[in-house]
Amino acid sequence: MEKISGIILAGGRGSRMGGVDKGLQPFRGRPLIAHVVERFSPQVADVLINANRNLAEYAAFGHPVIADEDDDYAGPLAGLYAGMRQAREPLIATAPCDSPFLPLDLVARLLAALQRERAEVAVAKTLDQPHPVFCLARSSLAPHLHAFLNSGQRKFDRWYAGLNMVEVHFDDQVAAFSNINTIDELTAPGQSSPPR
Repeated sequence: MEKISGIILAGGRGSRMGGVDKGLQPFRGRPLIAHVVERFSPQVADVLINANRNLAEYAAFGHPVIADEDDDYAGPLAGLYAGMRQAREPLIATAPCDSPFLPLDLVARLLAALQRERAEVAVAKTLDQPHPVFCLARSSLAPHLHAFLNSGQRKFDRWYAGLNMVEVHFDDQVAAFSNINTIDELTAPGQSSPPR
């Protein structure tokens, strides 16, 4: 069984939430990222948190905190690269800090597809919508990703388009990929409990 390091991506600007640090916003009595840690950490061998501000607050969740290589908020790929440089395991799973309902079998299903297809990257998909920030990638892709970022590109799907990639369908758990993008969504009635 290949071992997997997990990276929770919390390094964004939170621009759609008024510039606040999204992962630390309260949701159902706890910071958003606390829900992600609870659901994601049992699925991986160890967890890293990618953050670019409030590092001490994130460290309080009990996992190493790593910042992007640069300070220009280059997006989730920069967080993945930071994780690849620090991770101890040959595979890296990612999850965003704003998805408190993520599937409890996310990593297992991504891994099964990656191994079955001998792929380099596995990406979650619901119906016709890929979710690139829920992915499993080989740590050995770090040099390839570094070159991609250095070329000025930031789009997740453009990066993996040139790789051996498999999409993994989670059509049975569409609601599990709901994310919180605005202050209003933090308190929306429909967000009162996670989907099963």
